[in-house]
Amino acid sequence: MKKITLLMVTAIISQAIWGQTADSAKEGKLVISGSADAYYRYNFNNAKDSMHTNNLTSFTNSQNSFELGMASVKADYSIGRTEAVLDLGFGRRAEEFSYNDKGTLAAIKQAYISYAPSGKVKFTFGKWSTHIGYEMLDAYLNRNYSMDYMFSYGPFFHTGIKADITVNKNFAFMLGVINPTDMSTASFAKKSFVAQLHGITSNNKINAYLNYLGGKDIADASVNQADVMLTATVSNKFSIGYNGTVKSVKPKNSNTNSWWASALYLNYDPVKLFGVTLRGEYFDDKKMVAGLGTNIYEFTLSGNIHLDNLTIIPEFRLDGAKDPLFYKNADTFSPSAKNTGSFILAATYHF
Repeated sequence: MKKITLLMVTAIISQAIWGQTADSAKEGKLVISGSADAYYRYNFNNAKDSMHTNNLTSFTNSQNSFELGMASVKADYSIGRTEAVLDLGFGRRAEEFSYNDKGTLAAIKQAYISYAPSGKVKFTFGKWSTHIGYEMLDAYLNRNYSMDYMFSYGPFFHTGIKADITVNKNFAFMLGVINPTDMSTASFAKKSFVAQLHGITSNNKINAYLNYLGGKDIADASVNQADVMLTATVSNKFSIGYNGTVKSVKPKNSNTNSWWASALYLNYDPVKLFGVTLRGEYFDDKKMVAGLGTNIYEFTLSGNIHLDNLTIIPEFRLDGAKDPLFYKNADTFSPSAKNTGSFILAATYHF
């Protein structure tokens, strides 16, 4: 792993020196973008006496409350073959995303420097959002507002160095060396390995991604995660997404256990101003790797009302489990319900 890291750094330095003269005369370009989101969530179990929200996924842990999600601002400066990106986020969503970071680090969603010695090779050094999974941190990039279990219990971001290589217009891949998952700083920790294969059909209607993460976590447990993501455009009004993941963890001096999950996304846009997405997910954690200890399913129906850059998202969600996992209002010490329903009204804006 050390040899791979040194090889990538050496390649970046040599290519940067080679292209420095050609790029020095070029004028840079700065692009500023950003987003904001807010939501209201009501859980129909209304377990107010037990103070449980019945929320087991990221970013929507509230009950009968108006909440701010995240305010973001992103600066992207490029000149010649180099690019620098600073992506800042403020709010509960950003804090949960960077849960291992303290102080100013918690506000940095992404910060990286890229260098492209050619049109087919790009090196990136810094912190970036994970390549694993279908859903993304920024709310306006998702059609469902609430997050699925795969996103919530998978990696959020990586800090390290990677190389993106385009073979041809239909195939590309990525290789990288990183700190343990979700760690902006990790002195003395063993490094992990990430990879991605990306294929696209000649008509650009089907995209397929095979993602991988492997190595040691911060507690020195062996972690391996394989992830498949597919998107297909059936027509100009209907598209499909699929995500499947299996993650195995082997703590030091213990046995290997794993969780796996699968989700299907059905997207229908009858008109430009309105669309709807149905997400169905199954999450198997009976080995207690993610801390849930049972099998879970969720169905989420979300509307997308588009008013220029503003999107209003009314959403109904049903979560269920094989064993009692959710609280009712009468529950005091332990949950008695195997399912729960929630309503969310959210708004996202981007510029």
